[in-house]
Amino acid sequence: MIYLDHAASTPLRESARIAWIEASAAGANASSVHAAGQTARRRLEDARDAVAQLIGCESIEVVFTSGGTESVNLALQGLWHARADGREAVVLPDGEHHATLDTAVWLQGQGALIRSVPLDGAGRLDIAAFAAALPGAALATALVVNNEVGTVQDAAGFAAAASVAGVPLHLDAVGAVGHLPVSFGAWRGDAAGAAGLVALSASGHKFGAPVGTGFLVVSRHARLAPVLHGGGQQRGLRSGSPDVAGAAALAAAFAEATAEREAEAVRLTALAERLTAGILQLVPRAELLGDPVRRVPGNVHVLFPGAAGESLLFLLDQAGISVSTGSACQAGVAEPSHVVLALGRDERAARSVLRLTLGRTSTDADVDGVLAALPEAYARASGARSGARS
Repeated sequence: MIYLDHAASTPLRESARIAWIEASAAGANASSVHAAGQTARRRLEDARDAVAQLIGCESIEVVFTSGGTESVNLALQGLWHARADGREAVVLPDGEHHATLDTAVWLQGQGALIRSVPLDGAGRLDIAAFAAALPGAALATALVVNNEVGTVQDAAGFAAAASVAGVPLHLDAVGAVGHLPVSFGAWRGDAAGAAGLVALSASGHKFGAPVGTGFLVVSRHARLAPVLHGGGQQRGLRSGSPDVAGAAALAAAFAEATAEREAEAVRLTALAERLTAGILQLVPRAELLGDPVRRVPGNVHVLFPGAAGESLLFLLDQAGISVSTGSACQAGVAEPSHVVLALGRDERAARSVLRLTLGRTSTDADVDGVLAALPEAYARASGARSGARS
């Protein structure tokens, strides 16, 4: 099998599996006061310290969660409910992940007014346009890496603009952590207050930790209301018995991903460039979407004119190749890509895309396999679309 859907989930790292098994063997609750509980607590706090060092924040600012979706919800709902002086506007760029978009829709039901900020044709968010939407807003959010087309945004610029405007900012770094240099402290700069960059979300299974693990960095100075209540754990921001084994596994995977990040970026960029060149040679009408230079390593998001993305996905899957038509959170839903629509493309184009994402298990042989299977798959998919029109 050729697996080219690492942006959806990358295989579990052996280091994470071992850390999980070792931590889970203890079995004690880290909130208990007896010796076994305190041993579990030390393991949990060791994991928190490790994550804090890797992400560039204080240990107390790391809140372990069940993944990116919970982290995003805690950040956006928490900032909204803790907002000051009755502010109602939420600055929401186009093309965000559905975890953010759907939370914003829920916030609208609570009285939020959405201020959208457009993307350009390569999926870039203009800093000036983002800054212009900030004054008087209750909060702002933005992706660091677009989860579909892979465009890397100017996170430091967003943080600086939010600090100047005095608006709390959440950055969705799910697609960046473990793959790009990410530093909460550097992006926050000197604005370590209640405005500017105050929250950053990440998901463990994107860099080799178990599914169901993640974290949210929350500035110690941020005003954030909890979403879960019941035990007051993790600064009262996320109640519930902490998942010690999950935290240990996440820290191990994050450390390994960080150690190999630079070398892997070079390797995956070369593989992605070879895959892209091969696709464009085999299908001259195809088009690489997203920023051609500022993109996360390993992302190849291609528009295949005249072929339905779901048909291509099915045909490649039959050939033993796993790819995606977009965010895995929307998998199985036959709808056009909202990201491609946000790039200014029409619905037909938004239904004719594939996302091929390489990761640490990807090889030259995988690229060869995709290029060997693509011509027949494209011919059949485009023929099927032509037949559907007749």
